[in-house]
Amino acid sequence: ALVGTCNPAILAAGKSIRWVQVYNAGVEDCVSVPALRERGILVTNMQRIMGPVIAEHATAMMLALTRRLDAFIPAQRERAWRPQAAEGRLTLVEGKTLLVVGLGGIGTEIARRGHALGMRVIATRASGRTGPEFVSYVGLPDELLKLASEADVIVNATPLTPETTDIFDADFFAQMKPTAYFINIARGKSVVTSALVDALENGKIAGAGLDVTEPEPLPPNHPLWTLPNVIITPHVAGRSHLGFSAQMDVVVENVKRYVAGDRMLSVVDVARGY
Repeated sequence: ALVGTCNPAILAAGKSIRWVQVYNAGVEDCVSVPALRERGILVTNMQRIMGPVIAEHATAMMLALTRRLDAFIPAQRERAWRPQAAEGRLTLVEGKTLLVVGLGGIGTEIARRGHALGMRVIATRASGRTGPEFVSYVGLPDELLKLASEADVIVNATPLTPETTDIFDADFFAQMKPTAYFINIARGKSVVTSALVDALENGKIAGAGLDVTEPEPLPPNHPLWTLPNVIITPHVAGRSHLGFSAQMDVVVENVKRYVAGDRMLSVVDVARGY
């Protein structure tokens, strides 16, 4: 077994490796190693514990944007009582439509929280149209643009694969409502950054919450830093007070299951890349 690092050199040296446990939810770098498929190596990740944490971060971004905290926090720093800073765009999410792009483990947790807030939840899923009862419609990836036109908040929860690279492009942002928000807690490379900047600068969308970017980290002179309708966090959506101990709990449990021959937690479909 290999715990933690997954790269070609280690797998080549470890001829007897049959299982890889990674510490992240995203596994695009790991599953790109040919030896995994060639040798039928089992891969597990941290989706089980990171799903609720990342979902809370996405929800926090959504509420911060719809309640325009991005406008009020700078005013607070200036000690300015400025109710007009929201420009009449304070939004109630109850009754609004949330589109979760990628209804996997993390996406399902995001959908659960949106439903709890009274939102109509729709989603896309590459593996089929099945979903929990709190998701009113599950579409396939080729329905993304149609569903985007219905949504008030869109959250990217897709894993990074060749199929999801650059899917949020100019055509996608053109389909969004000018009052809608885009949130990305998955991977920056799923977004054509220049198209996102254009949509934000020209009022094609209302704002964005970004925990991941392309490039990452953003260079100091990048326009996303200074746009007034953007909230950026430095790829921390998966962090919480649970710390590393929660990850180790998963590792320990999976070691027990591996030795006993039981079903493992958070098994990755290497062929699909997530």
